[in-house]
Amino acid sequence: MPTATGHTAAIRAKKVLGAAVKDRSGTKIGEIEDIVLDKQSNNILFAVVSFGGFLGIGEKFHPIPWAALDYVPEEDAYVVDYTKEKLEAAPADTIDELVKNDGQLYRDKSYDYYGVTRTWQ
Repeated sequence: MPTATGHTAAIRAKKVLGAAVKDRSGTKIGEIEDIVLDKQSNNILFAVVSFGGFLGIGEKFHPIPWAALDYVPEEDAYVVDYTKEKLEAAPADTIDELVKNDGQLYRDKSYDYYGVTRTWQ
């Protein structure tokens, strides 16, 4: 069943992990490192996007609301409406810190920062 944007409604996690994340100009700004799931609501809390650093040193992990990522087949990437500068200033931490206390702190921070409508109560 297709989504509102015409994409399929289901995707395997292994197709998402490692996928490129680009801005609207087509510039690669990072990749999807992980996906954090809420086991109680069966929702995706956020995608963890990595960028920066060299050979894994100095790399930052950014929680980005799943709804902010738009898969564009022609780009073979997830595209965001944010500049690299906006992403660099966004909430970021280690993956362990992002998921601490069930990931709710960084979920809330990322939805607020990016102005994405909250889908939970």
